[in-house]
Amino acid sequence: MTTETKTVGIQSLQIGLNILEILAREKEPLKFTDIQNLTAMTKSNLYKYLSTLSQFGLVYRNPYTNAYTLGHKLVQLGNAALGQSSLIEVVIPYIKKITDKTNLTVLLAVPSKNGPLISYIQSADDYGINIGAQIGTHLPLSSSTGVVFSAFEKDVRLKEWEEAELSRFNESELQQFQAEKEKTRGMFFASKTEPLIKHVSSFCVPLLNFNNELIGAITIVGITETVPKSANHPTGQYVLSIAKEISEYFGFKK
Repeated sequence: MTTETKTVGIQSLQIGLNILEILAREKEPLKFTDIQNLTAMTKSNLYKYLSTLSQFGLVYRNPYTNAYTLGHKLVQLGNAALGQSSLIEVVIPYIKKITDKTNLTVLLAVPSKNGPLISYIQSADDYGINIGAQIGTHLPLSSSTGVVFSAFEKDVRLKEWEEAELSRFNESELQQFQAEKEKTRGMFFASKTEPLIKHVSSFCVPLLNFNNELIGAITIVGITETVPKSANHPTGQYVLSIAKEISEYFGFKK
């Protein structure tokens, strides 16, 4: 017989963090009564928490409106966390895990004004294939990575890249692309059969941050017969779970 070990948290800290999450979620200044209604705390307890959070710069009370917002200290801490959390440094260990498990080549692509830019490649050990790209290559809209970037990227610069790429599509290709794009938004998964090189196919999943912004994408590449075309395939599910974990690290919540 086994017993489940539960992590014991500090209740007062949990309450304080909950207040911060409420202020972040509402995205507008809140009056004392607003916070009280959302937390169901007594006036005396809530006053103590807000006073303590204010002392440490985690919460700011406007002296003119008496409304509360997140404080400057959180900006400092957030910037420090981002400085310590380079995307590529975070993602590389996960990419190696994917390659070890799937024996497929894995790419990390990041946004640039010329489209998805490959910033890291982990090749499979058992065989070498020409994937039609290398570090520093910009991937086209017709690739699985391109579809993911089109589906999730909000940057205006990339919209210009997308429009330039779409201008080369005929009417049938445009309709097919729009259908793929909508499906990708729902599945967080795009696949392409031999988009760049014959016998080489890929699938791609997005990496998102706390603002639902695309910060990068993981693309799996291999010989067509070895690359799954569906998000329901065990390999697809595994890579999606990895992408979800990375995205949650950067604050994404689905």
